[in-house]
Amino acid sequence: MEKILFDAHAHINEERYSDEEREELARTIEASPLRFVMDAGSCMEDSRRAIKDAETYDWCYASCGVHPEEVGDMTEDTIEELREMLQHPKVKALGEIGLDYHYEVVPREIQQKWFRRQVELAVELGAPIMIHSREADLDTMTILKEAGAFSEERKAAFPAREAAPSAEYPYVSKEYFEEAETAGRFRIPDARVLMHCYSYSAETAREYVKLGATISICGPVTFKSNKKTRRVVREVPIECMTVETDSPYLAPEPMRGRPNMSPYVEYTCRKVAEIKGVPYEEAAEVTCGNAMRFYGIEE
Repeated sequence: MEKILFDAHAHINEERYSDEEREELARTIEASPLRFVMDAGSCMEDSRRAIKDAETYDWCYASCGVHPEEVGDMTEDTIEELREMLQHPKVKALGEIGLDYHYEVVPREIQQKWFRRQVELAVELGAPIMIHSREADLDTMTILKEAGAFSEERKAAFPAREAAPSAEYPYVSKEYFEEAETAGRFRIPDARVLMHCYSYSAETAREYVKLGATISICGPVTFKSNKKTRRVVREVPIECMTVETDSPYLAPEPMRGRPNMSPYVEYTCRKVAEIKGVPYEEAAEVTCGNAMRFYGIEE
């Protein structure tokens, strides 16, 4: 079986899984077309389990961070522990971090304080950043900009992405027209900021891409009513896109209503391929390559 998929964001580390269930999930992943899975931490305990998972399975990597609904007890000691975690060879990003105003479990000002602080840590260490943002689009972008996530210095530290010129993407290609005409490609800045489970508009996605972000597409793109995310997929270059499950949440069609798991990322990738008008295998290989590049994973 050809291993061509990368689940760019999952939660194998969740406390709900017993050791036996986690091992069974691992066997399912190993029998699937998945090449890699990013096991995303959302609190310190989950982040520690993500590191353990990454140490256990060759195909598993970890990200460590504190989700906005978990930041109420954060201190500078937490920041220092995250700093240590990010030195681990299989920890490839800081996240998931961000803002969530839907339920506002933690007051906005506290969320903003620790989101900013975690972004500053990632910028200091040159680490990729995995963002959770729900009903907080303006504040998320503002803090990312102010904390240096899209600074020219940070973008200069990472090679620009390349894509074929297209009239569909003038917002990223305009300043590179001359290069595109001579080399057949245009360059897109890369700030190593992943907008996990992207749910905002295509216009906001275009702005993020222009700043240097990567847009991560999740299972809801397969829902018949979700025209907004399908438009995002149409209007963002596939070179700036990853696919993910956010498992065990947000299972795609036709698995909707069941607990999600990493192999179901295939359904999301097939929908991306359909929207883009490319073969599934091409969409899988490109998005897998994008995720490997984003996380700095080499083989």
